[in-house]
Amino acid sequence: MRTFHKLDDVPRDFGPAIVSVGNFDGVHRAHRHVLDEIVRRAKAGSAQSVVVTFEPHPSRILRPGHNLKLLTSLPEKLRLLEATGIDAVLLLPFSRDLSLMTPHQFAHEILKKRLHAREVHEGYNFHFGHKAAGNIQMLRDLGREMGFEVHDYPEMRLRGERVSSSHIRKLLSEGQVSRARHLLARPFSILATAGRGRGYGAKYTVPTINLARYEELVPKDGVYVTRTRIGSECFDSVTNIGNRPTFGSDSFAIESHLLNFHPLALSAETEVEVYFLDRLRDEIKFPSIEALKEQIGRDVRKAQKYLRRLGRAGVSS
Repeated sequence: MRTFHKLDDVPRDFGPAIVSVGNFDGVHRAHRHVLDEIVRRAKAGSAQSVVVTFEPHPSRILRPGHNLKLLTSLPEKLRLLEATGIDAVLLLPFSRDLSLMTPHQFAHEILKKRLHAREVHEGYNFHFGHKAAGNIQMLRDLGREMGFEVHDYPEMRLRGERVSSSHIRKLLSEGQVSRARHLLARPFSILATAGRGRGYGAKYTVPTINLARYEELVPKDGVYVTRTRIGSECFDSVTNIGNRPTFGSDSFAIESHLLNFHPLALSAETEVEVYFLDRLRDEIKFPSIEALKEQIGRDVRKAQKYLRRLGRAGVSS
């Protein structure tokens, strides 16, 4: 997958292209439906399949006080997009200048002039251009003028729920990681590195690991059944998100207890990814460390039972 970090990176002779424009936060099931189609049509028509997306997310420029937390960091989003088989991503730096482009300017300068779009595929509620003035009908009209077709997709629902980034964020903020997993078509995950002060050495010998500071969306505080990837190895785990009130530390942490642990090599750069499968309980303050240990034992037994039941069914949906 080729990644263009600004419009001028796109070769003048690029295209023809089958394009989809959007934020693609989470690269969820509905996104995948559109992307699978543009990949298929590009291969059939000897064209390039292209995603146009933005960095930072437009809301962070247009509504800086909103404090939007994303489902996926940029590296993770690019990794998920690459897995769809698309040929290229145009990662437009979102600025005030870009936000002031009219729908006509956006269609002409980006879709027609630079990408040589043959088709543009968008969701039913797509908006573009200054003050989101452009919609699907306007895009279709511009396409007739500029020589590209527009394909729009209806709202996707799964078991009665909207498949959308905003709805998935809401579910995660409520701790409903299992429902979010169905809409994402994979477990929600956090990709980071190990937190500082973990005593790195030749071998990592403690069956708990803290994540380094993470700036994007995390599920609601609580205790979860998870799987934790450390480098290339994956462990069943129970993960606590919160302030660890029993210890009186009142400091936010994401800490995973690795169930099938064995000592392993670890450095400050080792990737740690936590996949959230199901919620066990709220985070609570226990009267003693012993009471906390007893509860952790119960959490582990519940997690092991859940993971056995999941078994060969997999964790993708």
